[in-house]
Amino acid sequence: MTEPIWTVVVPVKRLDAAKTRLRGAVDGVPHEQLALALAQDTVAAAVACPEVAAVLVVADASMTAAFEPLRARVVPEAGERGLNAAVTQGAELIRDCPVAALPADLPALRPLELAAALRAAAAEPSGRRFVADTPGTGTVLLTTPAGVALDPRFGAGSATAHEESGAEPLRGTWPTLRRDVDTPADLAAAAVLGLGRHTNALVRRVFAATAAHR
Repeated sequence: MTEPIWTVVVPVKRLDAAKTRLRGAVDGVPHEQLALALAQDTVAAAVACPEVAAVLVVADASMTAAFEPLRARVVPEAGERGLNAAVTQGAELIRDCPVAALPADLPALRPLELAAALRAAAAEPSGRRFVADTPGTGTVLLTTPAGVALDPRFGAGSATAHEESGAEPLRGTWPTLRRDVDTPADLAAAAVLGLGRHTNALVRRVFAATAAHR
C-alpha cells in the first residue's frame, strides 16, 4: 500500500446560504442541519481515504466543533468571498504535496472511489485534473500536483470552465464520487448509492417518524 500523499480541501458555505435548492427536501429536518450532514459525510469519506494524508475544511469558525471530531482541520474562512476563494485559501496553505478539492455535497462518497480517482490523477502528474459530476456539467474533484496552483473554477458550468483553463478530465466511472447533491432528486439518487452516516441518520429519522404516524 502506498503512503497517503494528498491533502484535500473542502470548502463549506455558511449553512443558511448553502444548498438552497434542497430547502425542504427532507420534511421536518432544518435546512442547515441537512447541509451540514452532507458536508460531514463528504469530509468523513475524505478522511477515511487511504490516499489522503490530511483534510482541510475551510469554513466559518463556528463549524469547528462539527468537523474536528472527524479528524479534519478547520481553517476559518477569510470573509465570505465565495467558493473558489475558500478553496484557494486552503490550497495556499499546503506545501510540498499534491492538493485536491472536493465540494461539500457528496454524501454517498466512498473512500475507495476517491482513492481510485486520486491514483488516476497521480498517474498523470504534469498538471491539473478534474472529475465531472453525474450530469457532466459540474465538478466533484479538482486536483493539482505539488507546486502547481489549483486555480479552481467551481460554479455553474465548472466542468467546461476547468477544461478551458487547462485541466484535463479524468474518465473513471466512480458513481459515488460523481453524485453531488443539489436537488431533492439528487438526494434520492445518492440514497440509492448509500448515504453516509450523518445524512442517513436524518433521512432514517424522518422515515421512522412517518411510519409511526401511519
